[in-house]
This record gives sequence, C-alpha cells and structure tokens, in this order.
Amino acid sequence: MSDSSPLPPVRLHPEAELARDALSTPLLTRAARLARWVGEDTRVDAGGGLVEEQLPAAASELGLSGDDAAACASEAWRVALDTGLVEILDEEEGTVTAGADLALLTGSPQDVLGVWLTALETVLADASVPDLDDLVDALDEGGEVDLTSLDWDPQAEQEFLDGVLGNLYLLTVSEDGPGDGTVPLPALAASMIVPSDMGEPTNDVLEQVSDAMMRLDDQFRILEPIGLVAYRPVDEALMADADEEPAAVVDETDVSRYGMVRLTPLGLYGLRSRLLEAGIAAPAVGDLADKGADALLDGTAVFPPSAAQAETEQWLARREPLAAARELLGAARGADQGAPLRRLRCQQALSLVGTVAEPALREVLDDPELGGLARVWLVERGFEDVPAPSQDMVFWLTVDTIAAQLAAEGNSEELQGLVEGLAQQHGGFFAAAWRVDHPATADVLEAMGRLHPDKKVAKEARKAAFKARSQQGG
Repeated sequence: MSDSSPLPPVRLHPEAELARDALSTPLLTRAARLARWVGEDTRVDAGGGLVEEQLPAAASELGLSGDDAAACASEAWRVALDTGLVEILDEEEGTVTAGADLALLTGSPQDVLGVWLTALETVLADASVPDLDDLVDALDEGGEVDLTSLDWDPQAEQEFLDGVLGNLYLLTVSEDGPGDGTVPLPALAASMIVPSDMGEPTNDVLEQVSDAMMRLDDQFRILEPIGLVAYRPVDEALMADADEEPAAVVDETDVSRYGMVRLTPLGLYGLRSRLLEAGIAAPAVGDLADKGADALLDGTAVFPPSAAQAETEQWLARREPLAAARELLGAARGADQGAPLRRLRCQQALSLVGTVAEPALREVLDDPELGGLARVWLVERGFEDVPAPSQDMVFWLTVDTIAAQLAAEGNSEELQGLVEGLAQQHGGFFAAAWRVDHPATADVLEAMGRLHPDKKVAKEARKAAFKARSQQGG
C-alpha cells in the first residue's frame, strides 16, 4: 500500500452495530465466558496461562471438544488476560480474578470496541508466529527457541501481514475494487510478491506466491474468529498436492479453490483504527459532516465520486439548505491551485440542494469566479430571468472546468472527449482562450495539446499555451 497517495474514504457501519458484531465474535465471546467462569480455584502458570490440568474444564465451559479444544481454550484465556477481562491477583500463587475491564463489555459501544481492538492486537501477534509444530522442532536442549533454524524474522513477518492487510483494506475501500469485497487469495499474495512492472511471472516468483498463499491461509484461519475477516480456506485437496507441484495462480473459474477472503465491517473498522494509530490518514465518510464548507470541499477533492456524494449528503443533512448553499459558494472562491476542483465539488454539492437555494445563486451572478456556475445551476432548474453570460465568463468557466477535471481525473478519456468537442465546436477557441485571466489557463492549454489526437489542433493548443504563459510572465 502506497504511503504517498491518499486512501479512499471507508464507509463504516454505526458504532452500536459494530459493537454488537464485536460481542458476537467467537474469540471475544469465549474470552468473556472464561472471565465469568474464573473462581477461587483457578490457577495460572508463570506466563499467565491456565495451568494444563485446568484446560479441560475451561474447554468444557466453552462447549469445546476434540483435539483442538485445549488449544482454543488457551487462546481464549490469553485474549481474556491481554484485554483485562481477567487479572492476576498473585503471581507466586497463580491466583486470578475477573478483571475490572469485564464491565466494559456491558458499557458503551466505544468501550466494547476498545476491548475488541486490544483483542485484535493479540490475535494479530499470534498470526505472525510459526505454528506449534515448527516451534517444538526448533527447541534446543535448553528449551529455548532457535529462531535461526526456523528461518523466521518476527519483524519481517509482522510487516508482511500488515502489508497484506493494508492491500486488502485498499482493495475493499477502492471504488474500482471487487464489488462484494471478496478477494482471491492468489491475487492478495501476488500483490505482495510480484513486482508491479513484471510482465509474466517467473517460476521462482510463482513459487513465492504459492508459499505466501499457504502462510496467509494459516493466518486468515487465525484471524477469522476475532471477526476481522470472512474467509473461505484453501481447498484441502490442493494443499495435499503441494509437495508434488507448487500451487500457482489459476484461471478465474477455479480461483475460489485457492481461498477467498473479505474484510468484515468490523474488520474495516479495526484496520482503519490501526492505520490512524500508525499516523496514516484513513478518512471515513462522515468525518467532514460537522466541519465547515471549506473543509468539505478540500476534503472531498480527492474522494472518488460516489464517496464525495455520500460525504456531501451527510454534510447537507445537518444544515438548512439556503445557508448551506451560501456557505458552499463562499468556500469555492479562490485563485489557488486547488480552487478549480473546489468549485467543481461545490457545483456537485449544489446539485443536491433543492430550489430553495435560488437566492444564494442569484447573489453571485456578478461574481467573476462563481457567476458561470450560478447561471448553469439556475438554467438547469428552469429559472427565468437568468442573464446571459459574457464571452469572457464563458471562456473563464471553460478553463476552470477543465482545470478541475485535470485535478480530479488527470488525462482521462472523458476529458479527452471534452477537449475534442470544444475544439470542434469553437473554431477560434485557442485564439481567444490564451487571453483568459485564469491562473490555470496555460496549464489547461498545454493539457489540451497533449490530449487532442489531431496534430494540427494540438499544435494550436501548444502555441496558445506559450502565449498564455508569456502573458502571465511565466
């Protein structure tokens, strides 16, 4: 996940709903049950884990049976201890009691989610540790773990898992990501292994992807009980063949056999919390609802269209329409580099405001920066007595609109179509456009020269850009 480009905003479920999800996760449910089960006879070892002879009783309390019952009970106990649901009274005696934080599970949604986030950190740490069989094999004669024999770097392992979860988060919140949020495990593993500039992956790279898939299969099985992900594991039949031939990325019709993973709504909340904790800007729809129009227009400038609309709808819902329109128009003014995109976002926001906003638009008809968009808004809604714009205003609004589109989308096909249409409809466009008194005139004309497929027209645009830059003293 790139640190340079901003993350798209995530749409979070209400905290009350997320708290209910947290309380229903298998692992936190078990941890809470063990905290309430603790009695005077409960004992822990020097590391805080339940003594071995009490694990069967703990497993029975949780309704667990089978070969993994003791291990599952031990895991739930560790979560209960790390989250403060149980506390050690006397380390020498090994006595314990229900912790003060157990009451948080019946508190506010924020209290519940705070406990869940702590539990999540415990599980993430566990997911980065080699499995028990590997650890036993790595014990030396003194009972210490020989990390060199494991070929295990704890920091690198944690960074790998963090990177995978970061990519999964980005794929989930991106508008061009998977529609249902489900990501094939091979694609997720490849996102960490295959270089972005590599064409056909080599056999060595494919084998690395296969190894990464097997690691992730183990890790997502560990992460699912805490509610971070919904996971469909790798087909056991494929894993049985792994020694004979490394599993590799297959066609889309078979890819589900190689594992499918999806972040849950609770998982999105948890990963966003971790990103914020790490100092990474991870916006959420609704963050700007109680801020001013300037923050809304600047903040949504980098949002994808549907997220920008959702954020704007929440902002408008808290305000009286006419006052909101006036505030938006006031915030849209400016000659700085970001001003054209602010005006575009303002125009999009005003499209969501009803006709009650008419007075605010009429008040700015003579404004050189806002008069053009005000006329468009009024005419589109069928209002009469809208004065025709001057030629200077038309050209200024055209330059402003293209500058905004460039900032929002870059050299997109939609913008190329707009450029071609302008040049075709207005034969003398470039002869007049270079004179437009707009800070972005030269940049817009240069972009038109890049985008127009006709070499003659592109040359006219570049000449006009040169004149504009000379006029501006650049």
